Amino acid sequence: MLQSILKFRSLLFAALFIGLVTPDGLVAQSSTFFNQRDDQYTLLGLKRAKEAYEVSKSEYERQKGLYDRRLIPKTDYDRARVAYSDAEVNYQQSLLAVIFEQQYVTILSAIKYQGTGTRKLVRLQIGNAAAGGAEFSQLEFFEDEIFRSLQPDVVHDVYVSLLNDEGSIIGLPYEAKVEELHYGKPQVLEFALLQDVDAVSVNIIYGHGSERRLKVFLQKDASVNKAAIQSEQFSQEVELGATTDFAMSIELFSGESNTFKLEAVNLPSEINRYFVDTASGNRLSQFQFREGVNTRQIALRVFLPDRPTQNVNMDEPILFYAVAIPRERSDEIGDVSERTLTTTELDDLGVGYTPLELVPRGVGEILVRLQQLFHTINADETVEVSLEIVNEGSRRLDNIRIEVDPPLNWTERIEPEVIESLRISEERTISLFFTPPADVSPGRYEVRVRTTSLSDDLPIRGEDKTITVEVALEANILGTLFIIILIIGLVIGIVVFGIRLSRR
Repeated sequence: MLQSILKFRSLLFAALFIGLVTPDGLVAQSSTFFNQRDDQYTLLGLKRAKEAYEVSKSEYERQKGLYDRRLIPKTDYDRARVAYSDAEVNYQQSLLAVIFEQQYVTILSAIKYQGTGTRKLVRLQIGNAAAGGAEFSQLEFFEDEIFRSLQPDVVHDVYVSLLNDEGSIIGLPYEAKVEELHYGKPQVLEFALLQDVDAVSVNIIYGHGSERRLKVFLQKDASVNKAAIQSEQFSQEVELGATTDFAMSIELFSGESNTFKLEAVNLPSEINRYFVDTASGNRLSQFQFREGVNTRQIALRVFLPDRPTQNVNMDEPILFYAVAIPRERSDEIGDVSERTLTTTELDDLGVGYTPLELVPRGVGEILVRLQQLFHTINADETVEVSLEIVNEGSRRLDNIRIEVDPPLNWTERIEPEVIESLRISEERTISLFFTPPADVSPGRYEVRVRTTSLSDDLPIRGEDKTITVEVALEANILGTLFIIILIIGLVIGIVVFGIRLSRR
């Protein structure tokens, strides 16, 4: 058997070198057994060549027997031997025409569907589409061991991978192998998408290095009535009183419905929310896919309350879901916005959803109040200022410190120097004392007051305040008294002089 195969391959290589096999196909050797249409109908040509080969072989064996018994001349024996050899070559050429029909692996289908969680999968079906395989399947009468051993209806070692537009592999496994791809028996391969795309390039390597790369648009699995939602940001930390958007993509996997109702499930009622279309910015309660568009971008906009509530507590994660419900099933499923549902219950409902997480965060805010920013004192006096500190933020303030920048040589005192903590909306009063030096000059002086604190280990700074202190000039009592007496005497003198002048 092995010797026959080796002999057959040797004849094949010899045929390739002498030009019996050309790039366009196998050209039969000119002989009495060749029909010009055998190249077009290779299966019939093989059948004709096989019958001619068997007849020539039988005649050659008969002539050889007669020649061995010296009943015929050598010329008759040589003629039968040449005819037999010629029929054998034609027969083997017809074999090659069927066996080495160009192999061809094609893509029968490529379906994208939603897996567990947020995984996107591709079900790829490939098939052996070589015409030689079709002809081989019809050779029921053919029992040649060499022909059968070469398996012309089988493509060996098929490697398949999924690529994006940049040529990077985006399917898992990175490369799938099919040992044997039989004609009429397609193989199904499954890949997990590492990058969510609607079209992929399928790279196929098979046989002895043949390669094909086809870019295909992925079909949607229409067997499910679902719109899959995938969030770009699963979890966000948001300050109380702030607004944020959860950006999401919604993808259609449905052969029945193209309109879906959007809901947020397990989100406390204290948090206002609505969906928006990313492209137009319009608010959404229902979402409809246009013809030929299977993926759209949406966002869930949430508004946190200004203060913690019973259901919204700082630093406590809130797990909720964005849900897409087919419109025709909305009455059947009911209002889910007021219900508390688990992933198991959502899976049982058969709707598309994505889990989201919201972590309310607070931040302290320092409000500094001063009833009076201008003070007047004498040089030997001390000014006292009352400072009110209020936490106007949404988180406790810790280690509140007051720092002052008094004028040169002035002394200051702060009571208390540190406030250990200040709860939300709580107030505390701090007293500041400033004393000028003994040799202070009259005039106006400014004192700068700064307030710092920590909130959740973040530094917080209040608004700086500037206090103006005027030091008044000391009055001279004796000099003032002398001036007053002088003015009074002058007035009296004028009055007396006026009376005397009027009597004359």
